[in-house]
Amino acid sequence: MEIKPLVSIVIPCFNHEKFIAETIESVCQSSYLPIEIVVVNDGSSDNSELVVISLQNKYPNLKYISQKNAGPAAARNRGIRESEGIFILPLDADDLISHDYIQKAIEVLEYDSLVKLVYCNAEFFEERTGEWKLKPFSLGSLARDNMIFCSAIYRKEDWIAAGGYDERMTWGWEDWEFWISLLKNGGEVVKLSITGFYYRVRKNSRRKTTNKDAKAKTIALINDKHKDFVYKYLNGPLHFQRSLSKKINFVKRLLRLQ
Repeated sequence: MEIKPLVSIVIPCFNHEKFIAETIESVCQSSYLPIEIVVVNDGSSDNSELVVISLQNKYPNLKYISQKNAGPAAARNRGIRESEGIFILPLDADDLISHDYIQKAIEVLEYDSLVKLVYCNAEFFEERTGEWKLKPFSLGSLARDNMIFCSAIYRKEDWIAAGGYDERMTWGWEDWEFWISLLKNGGEVVKLSITGFYYRVRKNSRRKTTNKDAKAKTIALINDKHKDFVYKYLNGPLHFQRSLSKKINFVKRLLRLQ
C-alpha cells in the first residue's frame, strides 16, 4: 500500500468563531489523505477556542494552539513550526477549499521536484461573488504585485529555506513578500485549472481594508529586503505606483536621477 506524504493545513484564527467550523469542515471533505489541521488561535477574544476544541472529538487530526495576538505572519509560522507535514497549505479561518484541491496539488509537487508552489483558480463568496481574476504569474510581475493568494501549497523545507513569513508585517501583505523569498532563487510555479479556493469577502476582510500606509510599509520592506530581485526585474526600486515602477525607473535613469 502506497504511503502518501502528510499535508498540514495551517489555519491562523483571530475572532473567527462564526466561520472557523465551516473552514475546518471544508478541509475535512478533502479527497486527499493523510492530512493534519493546525489551528493557531492568535489571541481571539471571542469563542473561537471553544468552537475549535469542540471539533477535536470529531476530527482527531485537528491540533489546537493558542498564543497571544502576534499577527497572521507569526501565527502561520507558529503553526508551520509545530506541524508534522511534508507539505503546507496555509488557510485563513474564514475561507474554503474544494475537495480536490490538495489532491491535485500534491500530484504536481510529487511529480516534479522543481515545482515549489502550486495554486489554482479562485472564486469570491458572501458579500461578493464570482471569479477572482488573478493576473498571470511571472517573476517580473511578482516584483510589482502579488497574483497568488495566501492559500497556495508548498513544501515545509522550502518554507524553512525562505526564512518563513516576515513577522514584522503585522499590517498584512505578508504572503506577497513570502512568495518572493520562496521563489527569487529559483523554482517553478504551477496554477491548476480547477477552482479550488474560495475567498470570503466581508466588511472587514483584510484584502478590502488594506490601506495606503500598509502599502507604503510593504514597498519599503520589499525594496530593502529584496533589492537584488526588485532591481533585476524593475531596473530600480518598487514605487508606490507599482505597475509603473519599471517606467519610472527608466525615466529616472534617463535623466540620471538614480
